[in-house]
Amino acid sequence: MTTTASASAAPRRLLVPALVSLVGVAVLIGLGLWQLDRRAWKRELIATLSERLAAAPVALPPAAAWPTLRREEAEFRRVRFAGEFLHDREALVYAIGSGLRTAPGGLGYRVFTPLRLAGAGGAGGPAAAGAPLVMVDRGFVPDAQKAPEARAAGQVTGPVEIVAVMRWPEERPTFAPADDPARNLWFARDPAAIAAEKGLAVAPFYVEQEAPEAPGGLPRVTRLKPNLPDNHLQYALTWFSLAAALAVIFLLWAFGPRRRRSGVTG
Repeated sequence: MTTTASASAAPRRLLVPALVSLVGVAVLIGLGLWQLDRRAWKRELIATLSERLAAAPVALPPAAAWPTLRREEAEFRRVRFAGEFLHDREALVYAIGSGLRTAPGGLGYRVFTPLRLAGAGGAGGPAAAGAPLVMVDRGFVPDAQKAPEARAAGQVTGPVEIVAVMRWPEERPTFAPADDPARNLWFARDPAAIAAEKGLAVAPFYVEQEAPEAPGGLPRVTRLKPNLPDNHLQYALTWFSLAAALAVIFLLWAFGPRRRRSGVTG
C-alpha cells in the first residue's frame, strides 16, 4: 500500500521541478535564437557599411532635402563638398572607443567645427553669410593639444573641399558626465545641441572628415572601417548548450537509476 501510494505521488512531486526546468530550457533556447537574429542583423550591417564606405563620394544632399533624409538610407555614405570652417565655434567632444575606427590611444577629443557650405549646397563658389551649416567632425586631438593655439597650423582658413562620411547624432552614453559648455567640452555627438549652445542652426546630421589631412597633422582624420565584433554565433551556441545541459540534468535527476530504485522524489 505504501509502495503504491509512493509511486502514485512521484509524478506529482516531479511536476514543479519539471515545469521550472521546462521554463528554463525555453528561456535559454529563446536567448540562443535571439543571438542568431542579432547575428543576421550584424552581418547585414557589416555588409552595408563595407559597401557604403568603399563607394566613391557623391555630392552632399542639398539643404532642402535634409528634413526628409532617413538615417538607414543615408548614414555612412561618403560625400564631397566645399565650404569654410567657423573655427571660433568649434567644440571638443570626448573621444571614446569605437568598433568603426582604430583607437587613437590616450585621452583626447574629437574636434567638431561648423562649416558654412559654399555655393549651391557645397558644390563650389564662395560661402555666403546665410549659407547652410554642417557640423564636421574633423578628427582627433590629444588632450595636451586640445587648445586651438596648440595646433594652429590645422586651423585652415578660406574655402576648403573635403570628403567625409555622413553620420547621425548618437545617444548619450549611459554614464556620460553632463556637458560643460563653459569649458567647451561635450560628451555626446549631438550637433544640434552643440550648435544651439553656440547660437547656430546646423544640419540634422554631422559628417566625419576623411580628407584632406590637416596641416600639421592635427586634428588627425581617421578612416572608418567596419571592424564590428560578431560573436553572436558563439553566444547562441553557449545558450543552446546551457539549455541542453539543463534538460540532461533534470532527466538524470528525475529518472536516474538511484531514483528508480529508491522511489525517492525529493
